Amino acid sequence: MTRSFWDELRRTTQARIGLGRAGDALPTARVLEFRAAHAAARDAVHTPLNIDEFTTRTAEVGLGEPTCVRSRATDRSEYLRRPDLGRIPENTAGQGFSLLTRTGADIGIVLADGLSPRALHDHGIPMLTALKAALPQHLRIAPPVIATQARVALGDHIGAALGVTTVLVLIGERPGLSVADSLGIYLTHHPRPGRTDAERNCVSNIHPPEGLAYAVAAEVTAGLVAGARRLGRSGVELKDTHQRGHSNPLP
Repeated sequence: MTRSFWDELRRTTQARIGLGRAGDALPTARVLEFRAAHAAARDAVHTPLNIDEFTTRTAEVGLGEPTCVRSRATDRSEYLRRPDLGRIPENTAGQGFSLLTRTGADIGIVLADGLSPRALHDHGIPMLTALKAALPQHLRIAPPVIATQARVALGDHIGAALGVTTVLVLIGERPGLSVADSLGIYLTHHPRPGRTDAERNCVSNIHPPEGLAYAVAAEVTAGLVAGARRLGRSGVELKDTHQRGHSNPLP
């Protein structure tokens, strides 16, 4: 009876529940599952994004030729030890950020590896495609920017360099022991260096089929963009009312 109860409940969540006991320890199968999940999370953090392949796939979405930039973190080890370096641009003259030009577009989209390059690899392109379909056609979208060794705030520098009104950062979220490939979208209106997390909005847990679907995430994001444009800012004052039946978030 107990096993039947947990088996049924486990179908509704990816959390580790009702694992059982083997003496004073967990059953061997559950221990092995935990180790496999831990290994998957570590791999998600440390496996680099295949830039060449991802750039080709990004270009095929039809939003223009992407530009590749990187943060000031020189490698993955430094990126993990120095989060501050992941928030600022590289300082190598003639590369990366020097290729960004002011577009005056309404929307800038940054595809960032973050703490799970695997999430960006798996979900970045279909999410970008869904955003292209969901955002209003009268809004101009700048060519995408691919950012590596990137934290969310790097998007502020990119958005300012592009001269866009709103920047969307699609970034691999920190892997957990249940999900290693979750993608998040961070929206900042009037991006500029120095913006705080309180001035952003986030749509998270994008990893279908278990997590948020691309079309739903795109619809919520499009609503947040519309709300930010009405309100004139993003962040804590901009609310997502999507789940309450409204087509757009209201300030």
